[in-house]
Amino acid sequence: MTASTTLDQGCPTKARSDGQIVVSTVALVAIGTYVGAQVISQVTSLKIGVVFGRAVDMGTFIYPITFTLRDVIHKAAGKRAARIAILTSAGVNLLLAGYLAWAAAWPTDPSFALGEEFTAVLGPLWRIVIASLLAMVVSELIDTEVYHLWVTRVTVRYQWLRVLVSNAVSIPIDNLIFAIGAFAPLFFLSQHQQDISLPWDVVWDIFWVNLVVKFLVSILSIPFIYVAKDQHLQDA
Repeated sequence: MTASTTLDQGCPTKARSDGQIVVSTVALVAIGTYVGAQVISQVTSLKIGVVFGRAVDMGTFIYPITFTLRDVIHKAAGKRAARIAILTSAGVNLLLAGYLAWAAAWPTDPSFALGEEFTAVLGPLWRIVIASLLAMVVSELIDTEVYHLWVTRVTVRYQWLRVLVSNAVSIPIDNLIFAIGAFAPLFFLSQHQQDISLPWDVVWDIFWVNLVVKFLVSILSIPFIYVAKDQHLQDA
């Protein structure tokens, strides 16, 4: 028997006895939006903007939404689906960085006047890419565990609180790994020709400014948790 996929508005993601895999519409939309938001934030982080006189990468305004979207996936499709979405997103972002590096290195046609600009803007800085992916995978896997612990050991009431608690743990971890990994003057990188290290006071400035922005955006995204039915116990 060949397994097929069915969309069902009211059903959680599950395998049925007849071999079909039933995926709720909410779960499918949440997973697609989660991966898409991760990619968008990765690309837009190449632009550094100014917020209240402080430098902030523009991906910061969409990336925090992914923590709440991860909670929606967890709620609609279970813990296992959330983990798969996290690792899939990391793989897609790594593929994006690798493909951009390959495209930037490819010879430019003489008729195209923006070859150097393309390389300068979209050619990945691998230290930032690796720090970003590491921060995302570690923090969102921790978010998964905190969310699951909360709804299975504490309470299933007050859905806004489960999002707030899990994000309050995972976002600072994400921010810390990224700020140090991407910009801190680490001794093993100090002699590298393309070292982009910043002084520690600047690194901590980046950490705190980004932390405030991420928390504000995360709080605004809390209503997303109410779009799905609670199916968090199916993958315990």
